[in-house]
Amino acid sequence: MLDSAADQETVLEVNNIEVIYNHVILVLKGVSLKVPKGGITALLGGNGAGKTTTLKAISGLLASERGEVTKGSITYQGNSTADKDPADLVKAGVVQVMEGRHCFEHLTVEENLLTGAYTRSDGKGAIAADLEMVYNYFPRLRERRKSQAGYTSGGEQQMTAIGRALMSRPETILLDEPSMGLAPQLVEQIFEIVKSVNENEGVTFLLAEQNTNVALRFAHYGYILESGRVVMDGPAAELRENPDVKEFYLGMSEEGRKSFRDVRSYRRRKRWLS
Repeated sequence: MLDSAADQETVLEVNNIEVIYNHVILVLKGVSLKVPKGGITALLGGNGAGKTTTLKAISGLLASERGEVTKGSITYQGNSTADKDPADLVKAGVVQVMEGRHCFEHLTVEENLLTGAYTRSDGKGAIAADLEMVYNYFPRLRERRKSQAGYTSGGEQQMTAIGRALMSRPETILLDEPSMGLAPQLVEQIFEIVKSVNENEGVTFLLAEQNTNVALRFAHYGYILESGRVVMDGPAAELRENPDVKEFYLGMSEEGRKSFRDVRSYRRRKRWLS
């Protein structure tokens, strides 16, 4: 269980960032968020809200898509990430699990998992112990360990991608759309495992998710993005009970989904102005 907000150590802070693609397209417009050490923080919003771009800005993967952070700052454990490439961040303990369950299709499940340990230098014994840990969290992967990853199911590939991230011994995992394309029962299973890893291994999670309902049941804190801006944030339990969140994100209204920005009671919180 997390301590009270005042006692939580911020491990990752995004401060008022703007992101532009191809020197022209403004995607993020002053996004700020804090991720407490040892917590599960959810980044919520519809398709195109800017969730994936936010994660890639943190992990250093924007450059491969001709994107760049043009304003603001990102710090991890108090240090700026501006001059770090993705490999540096992996060594620092930050690993991104990409949207779409990216696996090496021609490799077996076990070979995929072992690629996650390529930066480690703590010996074969420690790596074998962590492989066993991953199999304990994902028993299905133990059964499929000799199967070619490209021939496994979507759920098994998602498990492989998360397991591979765990093999790098991360402190923080950026998890992008873990529910995408999966049956509800599998989604529940994946989130239960994320919760267990968080509680048992102390891994911090920042997860981007369109499925607001399931994310707010497992997260400790949430940020809602619309059109590249944070329009609301708060403890997950409070967001679940917020009438506007219920209406516009949890589908508890008979009316069609409108923009959160049109809601009269909408209050945007600009942390960087406070």
